[in-house]
Amino acid sequence: MEEHELIELPNGIRIVHKQITNTKIAHVGIMLDIGSRDEFPEEQGLAHFWEHMAFKGTKKRRAFHIINRLDSLGGELNAYTTREKICFYASLLDNHLDKAVELLADITFNSTFPLKEIEKERMVILEEMAMYRDTPEDAIQDDFDEQVFHGHPLGKNILGTPATVGSFQQADFLNFLQRNLNTEKIILSSVGNYSIKKLQRLVEKHIKPVPHKNHTPQRNYFESYKPTIHTVKKPITQAHVAIGRTSYSLKDENRIPFFLLVNILGGPSMNSRLNLSLREKHGFVYGIDANYTPYFETGSFGIYFATDPKNLKKSLKLVQKELDLLKQKPMGNLQLHKAKQQLKGQLAMSEENNNAMMLMMAKSILDLNKIPDINHIFRQIDATTSDQLMELARVNFSMENMCQLTYLPE
Repeated sequence: MEEHELIELPNGIRIVHKQITNTKIAHVGIMLDIGSRDEFPEEQGLAHFWEHMAFKGTKKRRAFHIINRLDSLGGELNAYTTREKICFYASLLDNHLDKAVELLADITFNSTFPLKEIEKERMVILEEMAMYRDTPEDAIQDDFDEQVFHGHPLGKNILGTPATVGSFQQADFLNFLQRNLNTEKIILSSVGNYSIKKLQRLVEKHIKPVPHKNHTPQRNYFESYKPTIHTVKKPITQAHVAIGRTSYSLKDENRIPFFLLVNILGGPSMNSRLNLSLREKHGFVYGIDANYTPYFETGSFGIYFATDPKNLKKSLKLVQKELDLLKQKPMGNLQLHKAKQQLKGQLAMSEENNNAMMLMMAKSILDLNKIPDINHIFRQIDATTSDQLMELARVNFSMENMCQLTYLPE
C-alpha cells in the first residue's frame, strides 16, 4: 500500500494516517487491544456490553446526543467487538473531522455507564443473543469455537451468557477498564484527504489529555487442543456442519501461504474447490466456505455448510475428497499461478475500501507493530510453492485431527 504516517503521543496512544486525495469522506476510528479473551469467566460478554454502553452516556452527553452528533451531519458512527479487539469508528464529510475525533474520544474514554441505560441495554443484548440462537448458521459458529477452544476464553461466546449479561453492574465495567486499559495498545487510525498535521492537532486537543496507562494483563495461551465430534438435535430443517481445528498465529511464517491454501479450498469466489464440488457439480449446498482467522498465539481454521439431511454423508465425503486432493496431488504451474493471481486481486480490491483500510491499519499496528506493504504480501504469495501447499495441507487437513459439529433436525 502507499505510504502511511505514524505519530505517538506522550501518553502512548499512536496515530496512523493515510492521505487519500480523491475523496471527501473521512474515515477515523479508535481501536483498543482489548477483547472478549481478556474477560474473567464471570465477565463473559462484558467487552461486548461495554461496546454497547459507550453509546449510552458520557460525562457530557446523553445517549440521544451521541447518536445524533454525526447522524445529523449525514455521517455514520459504529463499533464492534472481537476476541482481541474493540473498535469505535466513524465516517463523514471531512470538513466535520473535528466532530468525529472529539466524539470518538468522548465515548472511548469518558463513558459513565448510566444505571438506567445498563438495564435497557441488558434487554437489548439478551434479545441479540436470542436472535443468534434462532439462526443456526450463526449459532453453530459460536458453538464450534467453544468446541475447538474448549475451556479457554477464545472459545467463549463474545455476547456472553444470559447469566453473566444479567449480572453486570456499573462497577464491573469500571473494573474491567481499569484492569485492561493500556494507552500504549490504542491506535487512532484515519484515512482521508487531509494532512497528518491537521489530524494531529485535533487528536492532541481531544486525546492527548487522556492519562498514560500501562496495564498489561497476561493473556492465557491456548495449548490444549483436542479433536472432538459432537452432534446436536435442533428444531431446524437442514443439517448444519462445521469442521476445523486450530491453526497458525498472527506472526507465524506459514500464515500467508496457509491463507492462500484456504482461499483455494473455500474462499469467497465461486470457483473455490468446495463450491465447485458441493454446489456447482452436485447441488448439495447453497453455499460452502472455508475460513482462517489468526490470533495472538494460535489460529482457527474452519469449513461450514448446510445441506438436506439426506445429502449429509455424501457432502462430508466430498469435503474429505477435496481435502485429500490438496494433500496428495500437487497443483500444476498454471493452476497455482491463477490461484495466486486471484488472491492478489482480492487483496488489492480490499484496499479500494477506505473504511476497511482504516480498520486494517489499526489492527496491523496493534498485532504486528507495522502495516505490511501489499507488494511484500504479493511477494510472499508468489514465493509459495506447490510442495509447500501440499505440506500445509498434510499438516492441517487430516480429518482425524479436526473437530466436527453437526446440527441435525429433531
